[in-house]
Amino acid sequence: MQAPAEKTAETLIYKLETTCSLKGAEPVDCTVDAIDTGDATVYRHQIGSRSETIRISEEPIRMSRWMPAGKQWVSLEQAGARLSTNTICFNGLDLCVVNPNYLNSITEDNPTAMDGRDLVRVFFAEDGRINTTCYDEGCERIKK
Repeated sequence: MQAPAEKTAETLIYKLETTCSLKGAEPVDCTVDAIDTGDATVYRHQIGSRSETIRISEEPIRMSRWMPAGKQWVSLEQAGARLSTNTICFNGLDLCVVNPNYLNSITEDNPTAMDGRDLVRVFFAEDGRINTTCYDEGCERIKK
């Protein structure tokens, strides 16, 4: 089952043929649809017959994952991006995807903060809002 359509009109931002991995497994071919729903961007990852959906909301920034079993959005615990490999992972290695489109937008939107950085991780509170961000070696100090 796919995540429900948002109440506002959806606009496809891009479609990307790339690789994804689930729970630390070897990467496999997948397709990512980035969709603007008006108040969020939804990333639908089609990995074989499995669909994984991540929603990123703005103001305040929140990230959540569609859980088909409960038919609800659940806040992520963490997300991490390795800029040198264009890889972003959600909740540890639960879902990883090579997505240069998304990561390039992060570096373009935050050029000073991202200059010379390779790893950025964000941790979320129970309400889904970011409560900790770390970069590179600083992430080794944070244990979760």
